[in-house]
Amino acid sequence: MSNDNNDILSSMDSFIDKIQHLRGVMLGVSLSGLILAPFAIGISVYLINHPRFLLLLDQEDDFGVVLIFLLVGILITSGIWLVTGLIQFRSLSKWNNRYYNYLKRKENLDKSITDTYLDKKQTSKFE
Repeated sequence: MSNDNNDILSSMDSFIDKIQHLRGVMLGVSLSGLILAPFAIGISVYLINHPRFLLLLDQEDDFGVVLIFLLVGILITSGIWLVTGLIQFRSLSKWNNRYYNYLKRKENLDKSITDTYLDKKQTSKFE
């Protein structure tokens, strides 16, 4: 039974370590959303507010309509990407704090168990 419990604990530790590794990847994704989304929004707003943009829309009928749809699509997608990046970044920050608390508690528990076991072992040697 003790061996089964040890396997379960080892599996849980391995799972938590893999999640911690994936956290780094997800942090990269959320940071790209926080950097690239505002950049895309800024470029789209600049193009829409540019004085020649309205002239381009008037001169090119079909192209202007397609361009408007593309720019609106970029604005909506970038806004969603930005909000998702912020939510993901907050979530990952909370996970990081909980992970370090878990490591500290695990280390303290291991030390406590080791100290208790060593005390019993040393006491039995002297008897």
